[in-house]
Amino acid sequence: MSVAAEGREVFDLFIVGGGVNGCGIARDAAGRGLSVALAEMNDLGSATSSASTKLFHGGLRYLEYYEFRLVRESLIERETLLRAMPHISWPLRFVLPHHRGLRPAWLLRLGLFIYDHLGGRKILPATRSLDLTRDPAGKPLKDDFAKGFEYSDCWVEDSRLVVLNARDAEARGARILPRAKVTSARREGDLWAIDIAHQDGRRETARARALVNAGGPWVADVISGVLRINSSERVRLVRGSHIVTKRLFEHDRCYIFQGGDGRIVFAIPYETDFTLIGTTDRDHQGGPSEARAQDDEIDYLCGFVCEYLKTPISRADVVWTYSGVRPLYDDGAKSATAATRDYVLSLDENGPPLLNVFGGKITTYRRLAESAMAKLGRFFPQARGPWTAGAPLPGGDFPVDAVDRLVADLARDYPFLTPFWARRLVKAYGTEARTLLGDATRAEDLGRAFGATLTEREIDWLMEREYAARAEDVIWRRSKLGLRLTREEADALDAFMRDRGARTRSLAAE
Repeated sequence: MSVAAEGREVFDLFIVGGGVNGCGIARDAAGRGLSVALAEMNDLGSATSSASTKLFHGGLRYLEYYEFRLVRESLIERETLLRAMPHISWPLRFVLPHHRGLRPAWLLRLGLFIYDHLGGRKILPATRSLDLTRDPAGKPLKDDFAKGFEYSDCWVEDSRLVVLNARDAEARGARILPRAKVTSARREGDLWAIDIAHQDGRRETARARALVNAGGPWVADVISGVLRINSSERVRLVRGSHIVTKRLFEHDRCYIFQGGDGRIVFAIPYETDFTLIGTTDRDHQGGPSEARAQDDEIDYLCGFVCEYLKTPISRADVVWTYSGVRPLYDDGAKSATAATRDYVLSLDENGPPLLNVFGGKITTYRRLAESAMAKLGRFFPQARGPWTAGAPLPGGDFPVDAVDRLVADLARDYPFLTPFWARRLVKAYGTEARTLLGDATRAEDLGRAFGATLTEREIDWLMEREYAARAEDVIWRRSKLGLRLTREEADALDAFMRDRGARTRSLAAE
C-alpha cells in the first residue's frame, strides 16, 4: 500500500505510458498488492496500442527469422488471453492460399505444423488443407489459386483491451491518470519525484519507490527528455499502416497473403460491413504522433491484395486508414520487416529502480507484465505472486463459446435492441452490457440517440467508467462507430461530451 512521506503519498510503482504494456503492468502490480499510479499524456491506448492489426497471434512469419521463443510464448498466450476476454477477443480461421511462385507448399505445411504444435493448442482447431476450387474461401480469389491452408489465430479489440486493463487496475487500487503528461522525473534519495501536468491545467508531483518507462514509441524520449539519462539502448520506430474498405468477401474467414517482397498482408472481416487490410513495415521518420498512411502505402496494400482477389481495389475503395508506430528494440536488423518483435526490459539500479520497456507485441503484453514484475520483484518482497493468467477482464466472466447465447439472451430481455445493436454491446461489454442497459424497456429510456446505436446512457458509461472525454475516444477507440457516424453526428457527440465534462468538473469544484 502507498504511505505518506512528509505528508505526501508515496506509490510503490509509477508507470509512464498508458498503452497496453503500461496498463498491463499496472493491473498486474495492483493485483499483487502494490500501490500503483499510471500517467498517460493523451487518451489511454491512443497511439500504437489502438493501431495494431488487432490479432492475438503467434506470428507465423517470425518462424522464418528463428524467433521460436517469441512464437511459442505468443501461441501459448492466445488461449490464455481468449479465456480472459471472450467478449473482446474471439477465434478466427486464416486462409493461406498457395502462391506457386513463392514459398513451396511443403514449406508452408511444415511451418503450419510447427505453428500448430509449438504452443500447446487446446481450444483452437488445427490446420487443414483447402481445395480452393471447391471451398467458399476460393470464390473471391483468382482462378490461379487452387490450393491453400487454413489455420487458427485470434482477433482482439486492441484499444478496448487497454481500457479494460486500466479499469481492472483501478478496481484493485491503482490510480489511473489519462491526459496527464509526465514532464520530468528525478531521483531524490530512495524515491522518484515525478512532475505531472494535467491537460486541465492542474500540476502535481508524485513520489514512488520505482519507475516504469512504458512510453511505447516515446520510450527513448522519456529516457533523454524526461529522465535526462544517457543510454546506449535505442528504439527503432517502424510504421505499420492499414486500410479499411467496404466488405470484399461474404464469408467470415481471414486471408493471409504472401508477397514477392517477402512480406505478408492480412485481409480481415471487420466491423460486420468492412474489410481491414494491413500492414506495412517501414522505418518511421519524425514523431510518433505524425504517423499517417502515405499514398504509396495505400497503393502498396491495394496492389498486394489485387494479386489475389478477382475484383480489384484501388485507393477510391478505401473508407478509412490508420497508422501506428511500433517501438521495436533496435537489434541492428537490416530491414524493418526483419527487426525483432520481442520485448526487452532494461533495469537501471543507479538509485531507486527504473525499468525501461522496449518493444513487445500485443499478444505478449500479459507475459511482458509478468516479466516486468519479476525484474522488480526483489524490491517489493511483500508483493504477491503471478495471478493474471486465470483472471477475466471486466465483462469477460463467461465461457469462450457463450457469445451467441449472451447476444440472444440480451436481445430477448431488451426487445428494442436490433440484432446489430445487441451483438455490438456484447462484443464490447460482455456481461456488463446488462448493467449498462439497466432497467430500460425501450430505446428512449437510454436518453439521446447519437446515431449508429450510440446513446446517452452508453456515453455516460464511457465517460464515468472508461476514461472517455471526447467523441474521438468513443468512436475510434472504445468502438469503431466512426465508420458509421456522419461528420455532423460526430460533431454533435463531441459538443455533448465537452459540455457534460465541463459540468462534471464544475460540480466537482463546488
